[in-house]
Amino acid sequence: MRDDALVVRIGIFLVPSAENPGALIRAVEEAERTGLELVGIQDHPYQRRFFDTWTLLSYLAARTERITLVPDVVNLPLRPPAVLAKAAATLDVLSGGRVEIGVGAGAFWDGVAAMGGPRRTPGESVDALEEAMRIMRSFWDGEPVLRHDGEHYRVHGARPGPPPRHRIGLWVGAYGPRMMRLAGRLGDGWLPSLGGNYLAPGDVAPRVRILEEAARKAGRDPAEIRRVANVGLGASEGIRDPAEIARAAELGFDTALVSVPAEDPVGYVRRLGEELAPRARELAGGLG
Repeated sequence: MRDDALVVRIGIFLVPSAENPGALIRAVEEAERTGLELVGIQDHPYQRRFFDTWTLLSYLAARTERITLVPDVVNLPLRPPAVLAKAAATLDVLSGGRVEIGVGAGAFWDGVAAMGGPRRTPGESVDALEEAMRIMRSFWDGEPVLRHDGEHYRVHGARPGPPPRHRIGLWVGAYGPRMMRLAGRLGDGWLPSLGGNYLAPGDVAPRVRILEEAARKAGRDPAEIRRVANVGLGASEGIRDPAEIARAAELGFDTALVSVPAEDPVGYVRRLGEELAPRARELAGGLG
């Protein structure tokens, strides 16, 4: 784990609930106003009470000027990677380079299948993710004619474009050893969720060792891989102690996306931006 890792960027992690669109939009606007750096939004198209995440992010890009936009994580089984790459490049250009992409192998296969997507085994889902990441990176790098013949995706003769405004990061939502190795080989970032039923603090270091070993074997500098964590999931009132946010720095993460509670999301984001985040950054800075 990197000795100099600090939480220097703090953002919000949102559920794209369609029940109160005004509050959702105001929460993101409040995040930007108060100096928060990112907004991550879950992507579960089969949830009937949720907005479509990509459409929502595009709308929010037009309502903001500075904040970074991240599907956290994008539902690749329902979004063909070549088309997603074009959509992401388009939004990155129009937003002034404010798009990053969280990616995962997929879950909730009944819901995916109900929307017309594939039903994959765990092994197949990791293979498909690797294929998708290679297709997307190839598209963004502007290969003259994009071609991919894989088990899960076949792209023949597609012409990439437009180029994104900046190098869009692929942040991998990884937990198991195989996914951690994939993140080390190909990922621009690691994006797990901390606590609850997700990743326990004591399990971070062993996974980082897998990530960094895979990166070095691939000829990469592990320090170039961003460490981003979703924090506070399951906290019905949201994180109230800035030390809980700064805790991510102790575990080696440079960015924390704080889960926003359903109750008074605008008020919570205001307090996060004005009070909790500045104090968390101070605490994290003391770890350097």
